[in-house]
Amino acid sequence: MMKEYSAKNVTEALAVAARDKGVTESELVYEVLEEKAGFLGMGSRATIKAYCFNDVVSFVETYIKQFFEGLHIEVAVDVTVEEQRIKVMLNAENNAILIGKGGETLRAMSIVVRNATSGYFKHRYDIIIDINNYKEERYGKISALAKRVAKSVVRTKTSATLDPMPSDERKVIHQLLSDMKYIRTESEGERGQRRLKIIYDPNKN
Repeated sequence: MMKEYSAKNVTEALAVAARDKGVTESELVYEVLEEKAGFLGMGSRATIKAYCFNDVVSFVETYIKQFFEGLHIEVAVDVTVEEQRIKVMLNAENNAILIGKGGETLRAMSIVVRNATSGYFKHRYDIIIDINNYKEERYGKISALAKRVAKSVVRTKTSATLDPMPSDERKVIHQLLSDMKYIRTESEGERGQRRLKIIYDPNKN
């Protein structure tokens, strides 16, 4: 995970960190904890705290495994990375319990993991947690719905608002309809009740 490294200066400390983690220096995220110039080049010292994306992936996997171990639930955990997105696939004896009604338990679990990760690394990362492809199937269903509604909006020239949905599902629809002629999308509403509005825009080609 995050570790501290010390050397004569920040540049050398970064080199040490990169060798330790098996990455290039450009792949490191770091914070300078201490930097002393020394006297006539003697006694200079720098200490940094550094991590790389692989550390984030390891943190997510370890956190989830320990979470379920604490609940005494056996869950298979498979973590993959797709274009800087961390995707976690879970599979248990009773997936329905982990998913919850309307995906509420899965959604809450995703929030907890994302908050724990961003709290530790002081940075937000794109993390998707799925259970036996529930989210993928859900994305497919809401995408089909969004396409039907968007076509209706173009035909009637009347905007439509979908039911409340979590941010990841709204993002899927935003991306899906981003190139559709005469259609633009925006989110509205308070936290927990955020809805996606599909808007007829005659100026969008």
